[in-house]
Amino acid sequence: MIFDALFGDPAVNALLSDANLVSAMLRTEVGLARAEAAVGMIPARAVDAIEQSANAAEYDLAALAAEASLAGNLAIPLVRHLTEHVARIDADSARYVHWGATSQDIIDTATVLQLRDATAIVLGSLERASDAAAELAQRHAKTVMAGRTWLQHATPVTFGLKAAGWMSALDRARAHVREALARASVLQLGGASGTLAAFGDRGMDVAAAMASELGLAVPEAPWHASRDRIATLACALGVATGAMGKIARDISLLAQTEVAEAFEPAGDGRGGSSTMPQKRNPIGSSVVLAASVRVPALVATVLAAMPQEHERALGGWQAEWETVPALVRLTAGAARHTAEMLGGLEVDAARMRANADITGGVSLAESVSMALAVHIGKFDAHRTIGAAAKRAMAEQRPLAAVLAEMPEVTKHLDRADIERCLRAENYVGAAERLVHDALALRARERHAAAAT
Repeated sequence: MIFDALFGDPAVNALLSDANLVSAMLRTEVGLARAEAAVGMIPARAVDAIEQSANAAEYDLAALAAEASLAGNLAIPLVRHLTEHVARIDADSARYVHWGATSQDIIDTATVLQLRDATAIVLGSLERASDAAAELAQRHAKTVMAGRTWLQHATPVTFGLKAAGWMSALDRARAHVREALARASVLQLGGASGTLAAFGDRGMDVAAAMASELGLAVPEAPWHASRDRIATLACALGVATGAMGKIARDISLLAQTEVAEAFEPAGDGRGGSSTMPQKRNPIGSSVVLAASVRVPALVATVLAAMPQEHERALGGWQAEWETVPALVRLTAGAARHTAEMLGGLEVDAARMRANADITGGVSLAESVSMALAVHIGKFDAHRTIGAAAKRAMAEQRPLAAVLAEMPEVTKHLDRADIERCLRAENYVGAAERLVHDALALRARERHAAAAT
């Protein structure tokens, strides 16, 4: 599709393509045949013929799509065409294609194979984004900027602390996606009703051998109508996309003309306007935010599809077929853009510091209030400094000048005390320590993960 390059990740798009779905299904059929031959259920020569016939390039996707629209799923026409391919090599071996399995076994297992490969790329992008955020946190641990609550100036923070928050959120999201993917990377093999009856007394052996062939875990039971693993992965991807959306929202707000504190990386043809030559639009943020708008509905669809009927579902399972790949594509695109944005983010520290001072000290009213509260109590100090702040804004004067004219303040705080309270770098609290601790925790967790 024309927007795939913008909203997705090229490598993930390829892994989730129609051609790769067919390839994964054929790979699953080969894995099934190998497993059955390994336990003596089908002859080894049948495996050779099935393997030779499992080249996805030899299958007509348009014909498969047309036939699937009649059959109700893709496995039925694919198995028929695979059987025909095998028969041309060895007619007797064709009898053993898809032996004992059901359509959902093949489709679910192929989906898991696709998810495993595609989500690995998402995890890599999340790691690159987190690494970039960590570097920003370390470099700007002392870079003072205005804190903003309800989109208005609050007490100052540091850009390093903001970046450390991004970093930690990305690391948590990545851990959740990784754990959910590990749980979802399981074989689906149950036969018609999930009992493995068609395999006789060798069903469990076939499942174990097939899982080994495909590099998947063996579930405690077939999960045809139990979709919690897929739903958990969908939720983890949704949370990850939301976390990236928060970062994109921050960056786009910092890039506003009136703020101009941070900018996405520039490049030829990136973020331009068809009419305004000067424009530098935050396109990465726009893509990530678009994903964060679209993904929740896809996650909701997967969750809504969970109440499935008895042993095999009517409608709920089918609702996943397009929804889950779309969800992964969008998350992958968001992760790619987030990594690119953070990796090349341009930070204007001087502008951040200047913006922190534009209120003339009013945004640091709490600092003076807390200093005065030591002498007259919290309530009275809050009321006194609040009145001074309103006067400073009304008269468009620095807060320090107003406070210096108030005997109830100067009785306890001299001009030097007031000036000290109204310097932004003096009121960032434990910001630097918080950055240091977040980076240290991340280093310990990385070291522990590497050790295991």
